[in-house]
Amino acid sequence: MKSLTLVLTLAVGTVLALGTPAWSEKKKCEDGDIAALAKEATVTIEQAVKTAVEKVPGTVVEAELEKKHGKPTWEVDVLGADGMVTEVCIDAVTGAVLGTEAKDKQDEKKKEGKKGK
Repeated sequence: MKSLTLVLTLAVGTVLALGTPAWSEKKKCEDGDIAALAKEATVTIEQAVKTAVEKVPGTVVEAELEKKHGKPTWEVDVLGADGMVTEVCIDAVTGAVLGTEAKDKQDEKKKEGKKGK
């Protein structure tokens, strides 16, 4: 189990380091910059990924830190064996799972269309 967690953590870290940033100008919180938001978070990305996979088994494809409802929140997208992506929202201070939401393919296509603009 430890080796699976290590491999998963390294994979997510590589994707975040080599891919697009985990946040963009559009995703900056209104109350300050991402650095301030990260200072509030006590839960690391590795802890958030582990919690998300425990809640929704699968492969993590994206993780980002955002401000929702006035507090820092990790949003972790998990690709399940059924091919569906589920977003797991985790409180970045307490580590509690705030909820899950299945993403449909239309949502993903809309996001891809906006990125191209």
